[in-house]
Amino acid sequence: MSSTTTVISNTRSGCVHRWTKTLIPTARDVPSDAITASHQLLLRAGVVRQVGAGIYDYLPLGFRSLRKIEQIVREEMDAGGGCEMLMPALIPTELYKGTKRDVEYGDMLFTVTDRHGRVAALGPTHEEVITELAKASITSYKQFPLNLYQIQTKFRDEFRPRSGLLRGREFIMKDAYSFHLDIEGDAGLNATYDAMFAAYTNVFTRSGLNFTVVEAEAGPIGGSASHEFMVNADSGEDTIYVCDASGYAANVEKCEIGQRGSDLDGAPTGDLEEINTPNLPGIDGVAQFLGCEPKHMLKCIVLQPKEENATKWVVAVVRGDHDVNEGKVRDAVGFAVELGDEKAARAAGFAIGYVSPKAAKLIDGCLLVVDPDAAQPGEGVGWATGADKKDHHVKHFTWKREMGDASYVKLADIRNAVAGDPSPRAEGSTLREQRGIEVGHIFKLGTKYADAFKFTVLDRDQKKRSIIMGCYGIGVSRTMQACIEQSHDDNGIIWPAPIAPYHVHIVLMKPEDEATKAACERLCAGLSAAGCDVLVDDRKERPGVKFKDADLIGMPVRITIGPRGLEEDSVELKARTDESKGGLVKLDDVVATCVGMLNG
Repeated sequence: MSSTTTVISNTRSGCVHRWTKTLIPTARDVPSDAITASHQLLLRAGVVRQVGAGIYDYLPLGFRSLRKIEQIVREEMDAGGGCEMLMPALIPTELYKGTKRDVEYGDMLFTVTDRHGRVAALGPTHEEVITELAKASITSYKQFPLNLYQIQTKFRDEFRPRSGLLRGREFIMKDAYSFHLDIEGDAGLNATYDAMFAAYTNVFTRSGLNFTVVEAEAGPIGGSASHEFMVNADSGEDTIYVCDASGYAANVEKCEIGQRGSDLDGAPTGDLEEINTPNLPGIDGVAQFLGCEPKHMLKCIVLQPKEENATKWVVAVVRGDHDVNEGKVRDAVGFAVELGDEKAARAAGFAIGYVSPKAAKLIDGCLLVVDPDAAQPGEGVGWATGADKKDHHVKHFTWKREMGDASYVKLADIRNAVAGDPSPRAEGSTLREQRGIEVGHIFKLGTKYADAFKFTVLDRDQKKRSIIMGCYGIGVSRTMQACIEQSHDDNGIIWPAPIAPYHVHIVLMKPEDEATKAACERLCAGLSAAGCDVLVDDRKERPGVKFKDADLIGMPVRITIGPRGLEEDSVELKARTDESKGGLVKLDDVVATCVGMLNG
């Protein structure tokens, strides 16, 4: 199914629910522990209710929205070649033996022990389960490609759950896994990856969201190529960098930086001066004490290989106002790295907190990687950096004088991008920063999981081949909250029509009035037959309370049925997004007008 703006059609009948027969516990007060607007509105509008830290009830409004998102996901996944199934939430920990992902997840992994002493995990994702299933079920190359997906509750033991559904301990997710023998061709990984890219684009477009697709790191799942789908929101938790000239976009972990020159041959700015710098709070404090700015300091981070490697240590050097990017260091040196163990690093001779580039010359098995912005001549006091001994820094550090022959220095882009950096795709253009909320992520996993499970199949030439996999996830519950974070005002939620719990909200001024009842029944029948889901506020409440609640829960179209309008055989229509749409509409024209507003 392709992306479409049509929300309402008469291919199915809509439902009609009455406020007095459902559960919508609205509240006026802002919850004290809810910081983001979307989290506050989820609770105030009665969409969800917190049961415990990071655990929520999905109340009728929230559940209806979730089901609509899921339906869009199912339609696009099926159209893109996916086949739905369901895997268990409990994963025997033996399945992690080959991948070691239970170790990678660490305390984030919920585990339970049954009465027989068997340990299982509550699944955060299901790569191991699906790979074991595929190994047991796929016997021929003729069965490729295969793309299986599920929609299920997942679990992660977040240390500090926050922001409602955006960082909870259980959440609803669609995860899909594809299997291939080749990268290219109709049955190859690239074809399915492209199909999933298109399906995801359709899902979020059909859901009425404003989003950006960005290049991304694969993270703990592993793999090579990776894209994230980010709902654009000023208060989003993720930083995105965009080049408007080329359309390039990437998250902060992945974002490349355009070409920058380097010069390690600059002349000294003065004699190397060692200064006692005890008990200073971080690089800003040191810079102030030394009479320079953080951008005139060299930040030297000691890293170590994640796995056994001939190189024991990596010293990554960036400018003091920049941050080292471990993924970029990995790409520069050719192996995965992590922050060095402090005890082991000290034992090797590093003065942690006071390391300079010279440490790479003094300590065996050390590789020096320098970002171009740090590989420049010094200015003013020259470069300030650690003195390789506790409580001491130096000024007037000069690359050529202090390091001598720089042939062993590896220059590479190893830092996080910042706004204003040169674009990697359009010469002369710069990167712009924006914020977003991740709602989807697609990966090219390669053979990581197949190799861990020794999963091979004979190809058409009877040669044994490892299986290539792809992985594709959508945060269903995250999508619902991200929509609210993107689309709300001071009065409440503004639901996009495709995923709104109800399309039309009918407010009865006098629910006991016979003429009001008759008009309501007439409109409900017509709207339902046209495919609209309708909520009728039949409470015996003051009009002001009903209108406040209507804005708070934010359905796309509101119809007010009152005596004055009925005298003219009319009702009042109002669009939640634009009050200029609507006004008094004749009863005979209400259904067509509503459908037009919703599909517009």
